[in-house]
Amino acid sequence: MRKVISDILRNEVKDPRIPIMTSVLEVKMSNDLSHAKVYLSVMADDKGKQDFRDAIGSASGFIRREVSQRVSLRTAPEIQFVFDDSIEKGMKLMQLIDETIREDDARE
Repeated sequence: MRKVISDILRNEVKDPRIPIMTSVLEVKMSNDLSHAKVYLSVMADDKGKQDFRDAIGSASGFIRREVSQRVSLRTAPEIQFVFDDSIEKGMKLMQLIDETIREDDARE
């Protein structure tokens, strides 16, 4: 599911509000496979993130239909998109660590 949704976002959805730097981090399926939680990450500013949310909302029906055609399931799962900013937070934390190391090296 993760690869299929990633491929659909990259190659099939023709909305310019969906940037190339979009990652499908994880897909969690319900036990009966009728619901899917798709965790997405995108590198963008606040406006870009809001545009991305709007674009995903607009394309959700198309994505669901494409998933149902590519993955053999009895029913097309309802897809809930969850936006995950953990990668962005990790990058900010790494920047802070690097700055602290540089400051410590400058003091020595």
